[in-house]
Amino acid sequence: MNEKIFEAARKNGNLISTSQVLALGFSKAMLSKYVAAKSLVRVCHGIYALPDTIIDSLYVLHQRSDSLVFSHESALFLNGLSDRTPFLATVTIPSDMTLSPAIKKECACFYIQPDLYEVGFEERRTTFGNPVRCYNMERTICDILRSRNRLDEETVISAIKNYSKSPKKDLYRLYEYARKFAVLPQIKQYLEVLL
Repeated sequence: MNEKIFEAARKNGNLISTSQVLALGFSKAMLSKYVAAKSLVRVCHGIYALPDTIIDSLYVLHQRSDSLVFSHESALFLNGLSDRTPFLATVTIPSDMTLSPAIKKECACFYIQPDLYEVGFEERRTTFGNPVRCYNMERTICDILRSRNRLDEETVISAIKNYSKSPKKDLYRLYEYARKFAVLPQIKQYLEVLL
């Protein structure tokens, strides 16, 4: 295998995308050749891995779209507010964008107004140590309250309890976000009981 492709994959969690290979000056045909020679494994459309790589599904999903941000149950897990790994990744994208049908099959997608999309962006590490875009704890609490009709009540209550116990909580930021996302009454209701 070409050393440039190998090094690019090693630096990227043992994954490489078609666009990265093209940016290095190689053709798509080169990828097919490496897959046939078992030097690379096709993970999904446009994403390849070095052999014997344990696949980090959240990181792969993150690599497939620049617009998605892990939110809701996935963000609860990534922020340490839940110990349950979601069966299906939950992501948010701006309402003026779309995900490809192939990506939509692999996740639950929420849409948000473009002006609220970047509120609470942070980088978190997956259980495999790979960096992904995620919403912070405060944004995630607001999201689960906005979407509580799509989530089970136990998840919502458990997340808010865990948030209230977290030494990293920022109540000022939570109230600021709650105003922006129109969930301030719900936040107050839950926190009055827990704090």
